[in-house]
Amino acid sequence: MMSDTGDRPTILGLPNLVTLSRLLGIPILFWVLYDPTAQSRWVALAIFIVIASTDWLDGYLARRLNQVTDLGKILDPLVDKLMVAAPLLILVGLGQLPAWGVFLIIARELFISGWRVNQTTISGANIFGKLKTVSQIVAIALLIAPLSSAWILPSLIAFWIAVIFTLLSGLLYIFPMNKAEA
Repeated sequence: MMSDTGDRPTILGLPNLVTLSRLLGIPILFWVLYDPTAQSRWVALAIFIVIASTDWLDGYLARRLNQVTDLGKILDPLVDKLMVAAPLLILVGLGQLPAWGVFLIIARELFISGWRVNQTTISGANIFGKLKTVSQIVAIALLIAPLSSAWILPSLIAFWIAVIFTLLSGLLYIFPMNKAEA
């Protein structure tokens, strides 16, 4: 996308603005999750689903409008990390998740962010990164939702699947299977 002057690309195109808009929902999600009522949990779930769906939307728009930028490749995963870390930390505080499992996810996310910053080229997410994100979103949605006690075990299984995908995708990011990508 060109700026008004037509001589340089616009950094904050629509996809990057959508990414930034997700940041606005995170503090609201944080605040609503602290209210332990079922009604607040449903509101938190709705907010989380909107935030998570805009993660898909910004990527779609970037590709569709041909506005894939290095800023977007850095900004999108950072906002994703906040979208995941905020509710997970609250769920630890509420006693729904073990802190060490959440630590594994956050440690991987911080390590890969640091790794990406030091790379000469910025690559987009591969299929394992996308599986990681989807598994995290599903697990968090199940954990936020005020479901019956029959859902506790499936929610925790979804969380541990997300932990496994998170760690696996991190390893595959650092040690790609196809050496031509490195």
